[in-house]
Amino acid sequence: MADRLLRTDPAADDAPSPKIDTTVAHIARVYDYWLGGKDHFAVDRAVGEKVLEIHPETVLSVRANRAFLARAVRYLAATEGVRQFLDIGTGLPSANNTHEVAQAAAPAARVVYVDNDPIVLAHARALLTSSREGATAYLDADIKDTAAILAGAADVLDFSQPVAVMLVAVLHMLRDEEDPGGIVTRLMSAVPPGSFLVVSHLASDVQTETMAEMRRRLNESMTQQFTMRTRAEVTRFFDGLRLVDPGVVLTHEWRQDGAEESATPGVLWAGVAEKP
Repeated sequence: MADRLLRTDPAADDAPSPKIDTTVAHIARVYDYWLGGKDHFAVDRAVGEKVLEIHPETVLSVRANRAFLARAVRYLAATEGVRQFLDIGTGLPSANNTHEVAQAAAPAARVVYVDNDPIVLAHARALLTSSREGATAYLDADIKDTAAILAGAADVLDFSQPVAVMLVAVLHMLRDEEDPGGIVTRLMSAVPPGSFLVVSHLASDVQTETMAEMRRRLNESMTQQFTMRTRAEVTRFFDGLRLVDPGVVLTHEWRQDGAEESATPGVLWAGVAEKP
């Protein structure tokens, strides 16, 4: 597993860069385009614009999702005392990455990022920074391979102590037949009481016609296939856990920091829950 785990290490700069297919759109790069980043190609911009044609607020929604991630991490580190984070489906580095938010509140926080996309791996070293007291690592693994994720993350995280399992904007990339609920169950079964689950997920029951057309346009253009779900379906991912107030709400409604965040529309359900 060590060869799939990258840490802050100058020698890692000698590692070969993964091959990236620039002829097919990739959600990490499309998301980067919506966020105003620079790590995307013409094919990604084309797909991004297809979505913006029918839902111009997508840019605001992805920002609301990113703001939710930061608020959730800050809450867990500063209020709940969580010092370990397993961030699955990392995406490209952006502002307010998990380790930056967590270590700002708790310098000793330890973070493992997990993704299996070549574009993310190519930029992983940007995530491999850390406070002196904490640790940050990147694991090349597929969300469906929970055994590999848990084994690799154990090199950095202590699974006898609480862990925040973060599945932010990733479960909607799993079809029902891929058993996303089972994946969540296996991950949460591996962490002790006092651990937390953080989820955000594209909604099928908000702006229903627009979201259905968004799903169609994304799925016809990308190898990744999206399955949007209702609030009730997203809530089921938290079965057996104790939801933190205000429960499962739209991203911009979860413990917003001010009027600006409250007014930024989101089309993803989001929630945080504790393992009792």
